[in-house]
Amino acid sequence: MQHLRPLPGSARTDGGPVDLDAVRTVGRAVSAAHLFIYLVPETAEEAAGLGVTDRGPAQLAFRSAPLGAVPWQVTLAAFYNFSPRAVRAMTGVWSAAPPEQWQAARFAAAGRAMRRVGLRLTDGRLAEARSLIDPIVTGADYAGKVLAAANASVALPADPAVALWQQITVAREWRGDAHLVVLANNGVGPCECLVLHAATGRLPVALARTTRQWDDQEWDAATTRLVARGWLDSDAVLTDAGRAARERIEVETDELCAALWAPIGTTGARRLAELITPITDAFAAAGTFRTTGRPDVD
Repeated sequence: MQHLRPLPGSARTDGGPVDLDAVRTVGRAVSAAHLFIYLVPETAEEAAGLGVTDRGPAQLAFRSAPLGAVPWQVTLAAFYNFSPRAVRAMTGVWSAAPPEQWQAARFAAAGRAMRRVGLRLTDGRLAEARSLIDPIVTGADYAGKVLAAANASVALPADPAVALWQQITVAREWRGDAHLVVLANNGVGPCECLVLHAATGRLPVALARTTRQWDDQEWDAATTRLVARGWLDSDAVLTDAGRAARERIEVETDELCAALWAPIGTTGARRLAELITPITDAFAAAGTFRTTGRPDVD
């Protein structure tokens, strides 16, 4: 794991138990600030420079690069909601370039994209944000948090804004790893969680189907299972019970994540959310999220 020294300009925080509303707020802010990497053209351009022009395998390689040159089955397990056929397509990406080059290219894409949209973070804002998120990364319990642990082991780049973004990525993947445990404990499988999310209207069905590649039979079967549970009606519309179930899953995830944010407490978590919001705002203003809508946690 990284061994980080606090940056100057550290913010004072209360530490200790974290209000679950603050956990939800910072979780959404972290997810939103991380998301642009999957949508900007710089990512595809960097992948093409490594010899991979197919967007699906390239995105899988970028995100799983911190894990090392693992078989596609490991990536499938870590990502949870992709179909096997989608992840199997990444076979050969480590022959095109080793994971270290994919990680370096991801950092390059993030930095180029930030400069293109005119992101401006003052030295003071960067230092304060790092003073809050660095203790989270160094103090986190990574047991069972595979993607978070892998990202925490990556050496930070020299670009201060990209380094902050990588620390945000660790926190984002930590929540994601925790969320998968909650989904599994609630009997919500990989395809079902996508169908349920799409039923809220916050995830376009076409986007979910294209990127995760569940076929009609698999999608319909997952829908049928959710209808049987009373979470969707016969028209695949989210029911009150389904809405309550989704919220329960999010609350259970928040409860697991409260320990992650304990080093900086409620005040620190809320402040970090404020400090990193300009990242999301800059990409939103540039139209990056026009297709997907404003990022949300799932």
